[in-house]
Amino acid sequence: MAVVLAKATGDLPTIPAGQLLRWLAPNSPVWLGDLGFEASPDAMITNRFQTEPEDAQRGATLYQAYCSQCHGADGAGGGAIGLSLVEFVATSTDWQFLSTVKWGRPGTAMAAQPLEDIQIWDVHAFLKRESRAWAAAVAEPVAGIKVSAPLERLLNPERYPEDWLQYSGSLEAHRHSALGQITKANVGSMRVAWVSQLRQATKPLSATPIVSNGVMFVSEAPDGVTALDASSGKVLWEYRRPVDPSKLPLCCGAFNRGVAILDDSIFVATLDSSVVALDAATGTKRWESQVADPADGYSMTGAPLVVEGHVIVGVAGGEFGMRGLLAALSPKDGKLLWQFDVVPGPGKPGNDTWAGDSWKTGGGPTWTTGAYDRALDLVLWTTGNPWPPLDATVRRGDNLYSNSIVALERTTGKLKWHYQFTPEDTHDWDATQQPVLTDVSWQGETVPVVIMANRNAFYYVIDRRNGKFLFAKPFVKQTWSKGFDNNGRPIRDPASLPSKQGTLVWPWMHGGTNWWPPSYDAARKLHFVPTVDAATQYFTVNMDYEPATMTMGGTTRLAENQPSIMAVKAIDPGTGTVKWTTRLDQGDFHAYARIAGLVSTDAGLVFAGYERQFFVLDSDTGSILWRFNPGGQTNAGAIVYAADGVQYFAALAGSTLFAFSLPQPLQGAEAAR
Repeated sequence: MAVVLAKATGDLPTIPAGQLLRWLAPNSPVWLGDLGFEASPDAMITNRFQTEPEDAQRGATLYQAYCSQCHGADGAGGGAIGLSLVEFVATSTDWQFLSTVKWGRPGTAMAAQPLEDIQIWDVHAFLKRESRAWAAAVAEPVAGIKVSAPLERLLNPERYPEDWLQYSGSLEAHRHSALGQITKANVGSMRVAWVSQLRQATKPLSATPIVSNGVMFVSEAPDGVTALDASSGKVLWEYRRPVDPSKLPLCCGAFNRGVAILDDSIFVATLDSSVVALDAATGTKRWESQVADPADGYSMTGAPLVVEGHVIVGVAGGEFGMRGLLAALSPKDGKLLWQFDVVPGPGKPGNDTWAGDSWKTGGGPTWTTGAYDRALDLVLWTTGNPWPPLDATVRRGDNLYSNSIVALERTTGKLKWHYQFTPEDTHDWDATQQPVLTDVSWQGETVPVVIMANRNAFYYVIDRRNGKFLFAKPFVKQTWSKGFDNNGRPIRDPASLPSKQGTLVWPWMHGGTNWWPPSYDAARKLHFVPTVDAATQYFTVNMDYEPATMTMGGTTRLAENQPSIMAVKAIDPGTGTVKWTTRLDQGDFHAYARIAGLVSTDAGLVFAGYERQFFVLDSDTGSILWRFNPGGQTNAGAIVYAADGVQYFAALAGSTLFAFSLPQPLQGAEAAR
């Protein structure tokens, strides 16, 4: 219905009405269902069906019969027309290929071809295979641009505010920029500087771009990385490593949250649980290292963290009965340096917190990105839910180290300390939120701490030297805990446990916040956090559990007739006090992937996104200073960077990357007009 409505309102002009109705039929080889999410054929119509080698082989036969005379025997050009179809496929969307072959191009020699839709996809599969070889053959360094991010730059980002070199902007995960060209006084004049349409995806892209030396790198789910000129959005190179999300254990969609950089290498974690290193100047692969086996329930969706001599990655799959882990790889060759198992095996501290053999399928994913304390040489990472998420009867105990923050020695991966936010979780409250490192004044002493707004509705401040609990305070409504004991252990209210009739609990299952990255302004001592104030009904259900199969252990329903509010809040980490709240929406929230990550600046601005809106807030008051509708859903971390002396705010909406700046003086011929 949503697709028909989009056509009726003029949002799908490139698809004839009759053809659209035929493609809406069951078993159509052209899937239109995602157009109801975003009315963009280029973004949402993909070759979902032809993924096997035999598909490409059928396509090769069809290509020779219908295409080779004009485009050459190998698709690289040289026939009657000479146009390289492998280059066209490598640089165009699947929809552009399908529509060109189906209807031709008026005014050119390209006529409509007498092929069925499924045959067009077969030819596309063949050319896609050939295009990967073509891309590798023509790869060359970007002319005039040297891409390099030595460790010194990563360790001292404050000296290089023009770059954005880590997923969270800095190893302390502040997501804050010292750039001040865009201010409260002029942000109202900010406009689109450039737009780049990236690869189509079935859900909004969720990556935070990396910027180094005027080049931007962004991952694209499910299978790629693209490099762009950070001043213009021009694509410099593309890397593709095809995977089939339908054959992977994915609870929530094919996501990738970003890449990492060190020296002249780009690192990306893949959906099928490998890490790939790319040449930053060409996009050619340098090495690939498998971290875990998807057959065991593993996937990877997070951005790597680069610290001294290590590329550290986590895994997803907490709903599939895997055992969470963190892996540190050598940036030179991908060799495994150490592995930390979130769920400890027999004889290891914490194994006795799992009843029976439940540790074997304990969950504890690590699917977001951690932080690094250089002074203490500690990697701090948060972990997710135990398995099954909603049923503790089969895994009695605290279930260490699920729903925790762990501090690991960088050189060895050995556990230095931990703090568990939600022992024996029965509400699926992953603790996979962004840990942020700062200092607070506590009992007359300046204490180095890790601060975190947790999915379980509490705001935590923890001494990062030893994991000592300092305090926690709710930042949204909660009904599951009666407080904390002297060791910082939550005192659970038994009335909050799931039940057959349904138990109403705040916060809702997706939490008071989720993976959406917060921002921290150290000068203002304000922690800016995307939040949700809502409730869920939790139901117990009798079911069987099979590892590597998605199982929740219960069911949930968003509480009816209860207030639900999405907002950005500014929190004082010294006290946990909410200083201001900016409401984004209020009502019935059945989808939670609607908030973008935040970034703040010295100029007193917080850049954000929600639904189909980008906006900028006043850091001191929360008032909205600027809005823009990008036309696509926002669900990614925003960044601030500079190129050629111009400050930009950049973020993804749907499958499109937007960069904004203040109006710039016209140059050259444009100025002469």
